[in-house]
Amino acid sequence: MIANADNTVTYHCFNCGFKASWKPGRNVTGKLKKLMQWFNVPDDIISKLALYALKEKEDESFTKVEIGIPTFETSELPAKSQLISETTELSKPFVSVVEYMQRRQLFLDDYPFYWTKDFSCRNRLVIPFYYEGRIVGWTGRAVLHDMKPRYHAYTPVGYVFNLDSQTSDKAFAIICEGVIDALYIGAAALLGSSISDQQALLINRLNKDIIVVPDRDEAGQKLVEQSIDRGWQVSMPDWGPGINDIGEAVEAYGRVYTLYSIAIAAEEYPLKIRLRAKKWFVSYEY
Repeated sequence: MIANADNTVTYHCFNCGFKASWKPGRNVTGKLKKLMQWFNVPDDIISKLALYALKEKEDESFTKVEIGIPTFETSELPAKSQLISETTELSKPFVSVVEYMQRRQLFLDDYPFYWTKDFSCRNRLVIPFYYEGRIVGWTGRAVLHDMKPRYHAYTPVGYVFNLDSQTSDKAFAIICEGVIDALYIGAAALLGSSISDQQALLINRLNKDIIVVPDRDEAGQKLVEQSIDRGWQVSMPDWGPGINDIGEAVEAYGRVYTLYSIAIAAEEYPLKIRLRAKKWFVSYEY
C-alpha cells in the first residue's frame, strides 16, 4: 500500500491484480473496505473511516454538519391489508392486482405482497417497507393503466428499500431506483433517482462493493454523477435499444441474465464510468 504526498492512498497487488484507492473528497469504496478487512482492521474502525470520508468537502476541508444513521418507527399498512398468499376473495379489484403481478412476472415467493379491500388502495399492489425485520412504511403500486398517481406511499426519510436482503453472504449490493426493479434481482432501491446522505450512510454500512444501476433517462444521468461522488461502482449493461431499466431487461432477457449483465458491466473508475455513460444515454427513450 502506498501513501502519496497528495494524501491519496493506492494499493495494487501485481500477483492477483486487486486494486484499491482513496483520495480526499472521495468515499471509502467497497474494495478499500475489503482490503482493510484483509488487513484485520476492526469493522468499527472501517465504519468510522467511511463516515469521516463521507463528511469531507470537495475542497478538502471538513464540515461539522452532523449526519446520523436514520432510525425508523414501526408503521402500519393500509387498513384491512392482508397477505395476497392468504387472500381467498375473488373480487374484481383483487383479481386486477393478481393479473398485474402476472404481467410483471412477480411471484408470491419474491416478497410478502399485500392487498387491501379498503377503498383507498384496493386497486393497488401493497408492498411493505421492512427495516431490521419491522414494517416502517409501504408503497401501493397502481394496477390500472389510468390510475394516478402511479405510486401511493408512506416513505420514512432516509429509507432504502430491501436493505434487509443485502446479507453478508452477498459479495456486492446492487442499488437501483425503483421497488419492483429491486425485487426482480434482490437489489436495494433508493425510491427515486437521487441519493441522500442518510441513505448513503445506510448503504455504506453494508461494508461491501456497491453497484448502482441507473435508469436510462435524464434523471439516471444525474444518479451516475452522484454515485461517482460517493465512490460507488456504476453498471450500464449492454442492453438492446428501448430497454431503459431493470424491469424491461428482465422482460427481455430474464432475471438471471439481467443480474449477470449488471455484474460484469460494473465499473469503479470515474473516467471509464463517464465515457460509458456518454454512449449508454445517447439513445434512451423518454
